[in-house]
Amino acid sequence: MHLLPDPARRLAAWCAVLLLIAGVGWVGVRLCAEFRTAVVPVLLALLGTALLRPLYRRLVGAGVQRSVAAGLTCVAVVAVVGGAVYIVVAALIDTGDQILDSLRTAAKSLSQHFGAAGTGLDDLAANSRKLLSRFGATAASNVISGVSVVGETLAEAVLALLLVFFFLRDSHRALETLKALAPVGTAGTLEAIARRAFQAVEGFMRGTTVIALIDALCITVGLLVLRVPGAIGLGALVFVSAYIPYLGAFISGAVAVLVALADRGFVIALWALGVVLAVQVLEGHVLQPVIQSRTVQMHPAVVMLAITAGASVAGILGMLLAVPLTAAAFGVAHELRTRYGAPEPSDS
Repeated sequence: MHLLPDPARRLAAWCAVLLLIAGVGWVGVRLCAEFRTAVVPVLLALLGTALLRPLYRRLVGAGVQRSVAAGLTCVAVVAVVGGAVYIVVAALIDTGDQILDSLRTAAKSLSQHFGAAGTGLDDLAANSRKLLSRFGATAASNVISGVSVVGETLAEAVLALLLVFFFLRDSHRALETLKALAPVGTAGTLEAIARRAFQAVEGFMRGTTVIALIDALCITVGLLVLRVPGAIGLGALVFVSAYIPYLGAFISGAVAVLVALADRGFVIALWALGVVLAVQVLEGHVLQPVIQSRTVQMHPAVVMLAITAGASVAGILGMLLAVPLTAAAFGVAHELRTRYGAPEPSDS
């Protein structure tokens, strides 16, 4: 004889399941944080593999050997990423002085209209030596830590690129290994779950890349028409930041508007804001429903919560990885529901 009614027992069972999932997830996050140097390249390599797999399959389908096809794909990645970095750096070098002069002029104007005694730029310049001497040690330590962070980032990027090569070349062996390690009777289920999770990540990366390219082209053309300095570099920034949904578009658009405001004035900045908003409306009402709905179906609230959680765990890197990992989780849940969910009742 049960002491609790059926609804209470079902609620207790669901609470136990949720607590178990939360505990396993917390332990997984802590382990990933402890082994961050090894985990981050693997996750980035999985995202890169999901993005580059169509190109790799085309090369293999054309008769190129697997190792050569994987190598050519990685070379293409290096060329594209290096080209984007070169465009951004060249744009900053070419227009950096102009933008700084515009910002300096705007600061002088603000200090003349709103500044009080002792708050002008001359006073700040007179006190600069004192400030530098006071915070010199802190600045030096920050430079040293910044150099170490850059070195660690480069090492992780190189490791991720090498892992992309191996993941592409040996992807056909991964499922065989997974099935060999699976418990008896679960090989088919694990294979289907792995395929569904990877397809979700692949669809997200492919759709995001198409949307990012369209956004970057539209905003670049608009900034070129408005003669905003560094339009090509700002377009590259839009393309890269588009991999962080919602927040990335906001940040890159804000940078474009601020550059237009500093160099071209208030009116051109309003036009630049109009271009950015028009592109965002196009993305939200046309590109996202048409492209992403065919690959990954997630509510915007889920995306925002995933980005917030990723940012709280791992900062910008967590924001980048949060949505594709959530897409993979949704793919796994959909596969499990398809296999083990209760059948819908018939009308008959």
